[in-house]
Amino acid sequence: MTTGKMHADEIETDVGLVRRLLAAQFPRWARLPIAPVPSAGTDNALYRLGDDMVVRLPRIHWAVEQVDKEQRWLPWLAPRLPLAVPIPLAAGAPGAGYPWRWSVYRWLDGENATLDRLADPCQAAADLAGFVAALHAIDATDGPPPGAHNSWRGVPLAARDAETRTAIAALRGALDMDAATAAWEAALAAPAWEGPPVWLHGDLHAGNLLAREGRLSAAIDFGCLGVGDPACDLLPAWTLFTAATRPAFRAPLAVDDGTWARGRGWALSFGLIALPYYQDTNPGLAAIARHAIAEALLDNGSRAAIPDATSSPRP
Repeated sequence: MTTGKMHADEIETDVGLVRRLLAAQFPRWARLPIAPVPSAGTDNALYRLGDDMVVRLPRIHWAVEQVDKEQRWLPWLAPRLPLAVPIPLAAGAPGAGYPWRWSVYRWLDGENATLDRLADPCQAAADLAGFVAALHAIDATDGPPPGAHNSWRGVPLAARDAETRTAIAALRGALDMDAATAAWEAALAAPAWEGPPVWLHGDLHAGNLLAREGRLSAAIDFGCLGVGDPACDLLPAWTLFTAATRPAFRAPLAVDDGTWARGRGWALSFGLIALPYYQDTNPGLAAIARHAIAEALLDNGSRAAIPDATSSPRP
């Protein structure tokens, strides 16, 4: 799904680099076939390794902390969750001209869980709600709080105010700015989260969910993993689902109106910031961002046109 560089200062990777890293550090895997994996992801480059593994290399400095975080927490979280999640098999070190730590994971079969690939979207919404509920119920003691390592997912929504308003301004002429501003301010007016922080995936959309035989099967890309406001994990209500399927996602979660409103704000902010930044380099994520904006505005009573975008900060 990606086309060329997504970030001006990202590290370039290729099959040759992956093979050199493996030869030096994991020679038992060095002769296996290696192939780039198209992805809507933005922080890591993926390479299929043989039939049942994948190499994950941070492509940008802000993703470097994700490696140790995922190595520590995913094996502990995985058996407590109802969907499959990536399991790290090995942690690589800098080498062969590559400056950062990296990972080898077990490969999860499936295709991106877009609505057209889900046999029963309402069932998928309920299944994903079950995943979110299970994740939020896990003891979050010692979990990593929001920070640069997870793009600040889980912070109070007001912490995204300046970035979101900047993104709205950047879309002038392509977006109904009044509708977007009204929807954003409605989300900001919702009560702040006063409960304890909960575990968050932080980036739930079709690009980070897999389906097999029409059924939701896995959640991937835990780069935004952390603990914080549960509203952040309501993203798929607008990044993936529609007005027809949102109730099937919300009902099992039994979230209060304030948390639901903050979730809508998260989806709107995510879409507004991501769209202009990635529309030329990651069309898959740009399409998800457009969907999130459209659904969030619709849910707030607007049918504003969705932009093609210009420039904006990173989401």
